[in-house]
Amino acid sequence: MSETAPEVPAAAAAAAPAAKAPAKKAKKAASASKARKPSGPSVTELLTKAVSASKERGGVSLAALKKALAAAGYDVEKNNSRIKLGLKSLVNKGTVVQTKGSGASGSFKLNKNRCKPAQKLP
Repeated sequence: MSETAPEVPAAAAAAAPAAKAPAKKAKKAASASKARKPSGPSVTELLTKAVSASKERGGVSLAALKKALAAAGYDVEKNNSRIKLGLKSLVNKGTVVQTKGSGASGSFKLNKNRCKPAQKLP
């Protein structure tokens, strides 16, 4: 009596996980296909605004940029890595020039040559 009872549920149990696994994968694929739109401006836009608002001759430090973003309502502690990566990408693009330091540390100011319209040579 105990020999016949475990065999039937074991076969049903083996078939049940196989059926559930594709359903889970389908749900993950459906949720991954939906892209969330950001609710506000991007980090790079916020950083360029903060750098352009500064009147400092030597540029703005990373700490001052974080203070400006925090004052604007941006969660600096949560998005610290995004700020650093955004700052590095702005330096690589040439939008912002790094006057001191290396990486994401140091001082930054807007690239004057990048902001002006292209001039024709005679």
